[in-house]
Amino acid sequence: MSPVSRRRGVRLATGAAVLTLLLAACSGGESGSGNGDAGAGEPVDGGTLIYATGDAEPTCLDPHVGGNYPQALLSTQYLEPLVGRDAEGQIQPWLATDWEVSEDGLTWDLTLAEDITFTDGTPLDAEAVQANIEHLQDPDTASSTGFLAVQKIDEVEPVDATHVRFHLSEPDSALLESLSMQWTAMQSPAGIERGMEENCAAPIGTGPFTVSEWVPQQHVILERNEEYTSHGPEAEHDGAAHLERVEWRFLPDPATRWAALQSGEVHVIDNPEPEAIVAAESGAAGDQVSHLDAPRPGSVNRIELNSGQAPFDDERVREAFIRSADVDPGIEALYQGVTTRSHSPLSSAEPMAYSDPSLFGTDTEAAKRLLDEAGWDETDAEGYRVKDGERLTVRFPVSTNQSVAAEQALFEQIQANTREVGFEVILTPLDLSAWYGALAAPEDGGENQYEAVSAPYTKVGPDVLRTLYHSAGTEPAPSGYFANLSQVTDEELDATLEEAARITDPDQRAALYEQAQRTVLEGYYILPLYDQQNHFLTRGVTGVTTLGTVATPTFINARLTQP
Repeated sequence: MSPVSRRRGVRLATGAAVLTLLLAACSGGESGSGNGDAGAGEPVDGGTLIYATGDAEPTCLDPHVGGNYPQALLSTQYLEPLVGRDAEGQIQPWLATDWEVSEDGLTWDLTLAEDITFTDGTPLDAEAVQANIEHLQDPDTASSTGFLAVQKIDEVEPVDATHVRFHLSEPDSALLESLSMQWTAMQSPAGIERGMEENCAAPIGTGPFTVSEWVPQQHVILERNEEYTSHGPEAEHDGAAHLERVEWRFLPDPATRWAALQSGEVHVIDNPEPEAIVAAESGAAGDQVSHLDAPRPGSVNRIELNSGQAPFDDERVREAFIRSADVDPGIEALYQGVTTRSHSPLSSAEPMAYSDPSLFGTDTEAAKRLLDEAGWDETDAEGYRVKDGERLTVRFPVSTNQSVAAEQALFEQIQANTREVGFEVILTPLDLSAWYGALAAPEDGGENQYEAVSAPYTKVGPDVLRTLYHSAGTEPAPSGYFANLSQVTDEELDATLEEAARITDPDQRAALYEQAQRTVLEGYYILPLYDQQNHFLTRGVTGVTTLGTVATPTFINARLTQP
């Protein structure tokens, strides 16, 4: 066996109920916009940190089931992955301290950290890793994100207690990136064996906290793991967390969260509106409020155009929509400078992101000509384009759990702008469960219930392109979710993405991923908007950081402060 890829073990001290679980779907680390320490008082040990989230409450706390971002947010506190990633995107040791891959890329040997146990006393050993991979691959788990991440692992062989061997069906250059995510994090096999219902209520991991109580629609209580020893790349000290517990509250209204933070009722909030971020950055909210900006890796926020059915099965119509959307003024006004327009399928956190602004300039006259050429050359009494008696209608379901008010307002502006050239865009606000239902795979021979959708997807590394745009992604995972919502089916693109997933040479990978991104952009399958917004505001706490993998907050270093 040839050590093509290898990292030594050192701990760094730097920085359909199932259908409702799916991806909301992450570089992170501390941002230049702050690290949660602004205006900090004297740090103290102990106490309860109160976190208020605007993300949808999970219906299962096990991120193997389904696999959405709210699950990742919570599970970061009690489950840990095999490997981590630093702020520069380099894979780092964690529960696995070392790895080797064979020259043909089909065999991976991982060495596990010694003397690590789950909080129920079960050892983290090779058999535990095997149980976790099999749990992710079991159709009854109804996984989506995790299932796709480990799909190429054909067999897991426990060599001995601290050595596990993966046999792959084909090379997977993104395997370590996939194993760094919360959706593949390790859980106690004994916990999994309790069954889905019990494990959903309180998964058992190796993390700095344990789940002690979950009151649906109110909170989850996380208690400190006093025996914590599996410190990852973000940890800055040995031993257990400084905090005694974390209370995770579900507060869907952003104004309520912001008011609770300002009053000192809570210490951390997520999903703030742009005006709250501006107030924190400018000091208008007081010197105790700090801002963490942790853009997620993988894809950008984008509008995907369903090329698998009319009217977007015609590239001219897709381009006409994009040329008439005119998103730049809306982004500038609604987001007040807290985000930057993207012209790439990949997040700015991804080094291999390719951008082409020239494809997305606004040109309403060109849009009108394109629609004429595509046969949409007549209008009805209301000014909408028609063809063969059918109106040029675009159904656009909107997740109110994932799109903040500014983004929903942006969609309304796009609706108005594209109407000027004859599109009827029907925006339908839905909660997360109904939204996933609208995106569900159709019955045999049926059509999807959408023509456009904004569906963020978080995955570490550029291999997210294969998940989102390979034709295999038009088929649903065991959870029922399919990731290729733009319904791209292009044999050359498939071949490019498959080759990029097989090779490890970084320059060759970059060239292939650029080629793939060109195909997606030049085919007008998506309208890129901006990085997936991942902002956190803090008050009365220091040491809050985010994982360098999926950009979720970790409280291993956090301390409450007193004036």
